[in-house]
Amino acid sequence: MTLRIVVDTDSTTAPYEQLRAQISERARSGVLPVGFKLPTVRGLAEDLGLAANTVAKAYKALEADGVIETRGRLGTFVAAAGDEAERRAAAAAAGYAAEARRLGLSREAARAAVEDALRAVYGA
Repeated sequence: MTLRIVVDTDSTTAPYEQLRAQISERARSGVLPVGFKLPTVRGLAEDLGLAANTVAKAYKALEADGVIETRGRLGTFVAAAGDEAERRAAAAAAGYAAEARRLGLSREAARAAVEDALRAVYGA
């Protein structure tokens, strides 16, 4: 299995964010299975025509999100991140709901704000 990443240099989204999003989505969907060994930072940077710092920044964000894990000299691997991602999303949602209620928003207004935010991030 190979890691197929496409970075659109004309996109307004930063290359490290494109890389982070693609790896995250593939890991969470199972396309990249738990334990899949990712390329080295330098190797992936070379393959994609990116600076090593760009790939390192994406890997650091993915590690902070619990999507990947570095095992020292053994390399970087896809982690079992589903539970952690869902736990963090649920905590963020609970925080949002509490804040919306504190602000006096109705359930419908709070839900509409979430839908607007999801459309902005995920597209129509």
